[in-house]
Amino acid sequence: MNIGGQKAVISYDSEMEMFRGEFVGLNGGADFYAMDVAGLHREGELSLRIFLEECERRHVDPHKRFSGKFTLRVSPQTHEAASIAAAARGVSLNQWAVDVLEQAATAN
Repeated sequence: MNIGGQKAVISYDSEMEMFRGEFVGLNGGADFYAMDVAGLHREGELSLRIFLEECERRHVDPHKRFSGKFTLRVSPQTHEAASIAAAARGVSLNQWAVDVLEQAATAN
């Protein structure tokens, strides 16, 4: 869900019997609860506004910073298969993984 230009992941909290939204890519917790989609939008906008105002008050960047590096652990079989796929395309394993991740991440 996109609220105020920020992406939020929505899940169902069975204990509360409500939908829970959580903004991703922010430098802290900004979550919200509602019973329906309209409520998610309303509560999400409120939560985001409060979060951004607090960041501004504290002079904190509201967005997470990403280095562009992370470690990925896979089985030896997957490692081998990925290496073969990369070689078949004439690229490094790193470039092959970047291409696959970019394709998967932009498919939504």
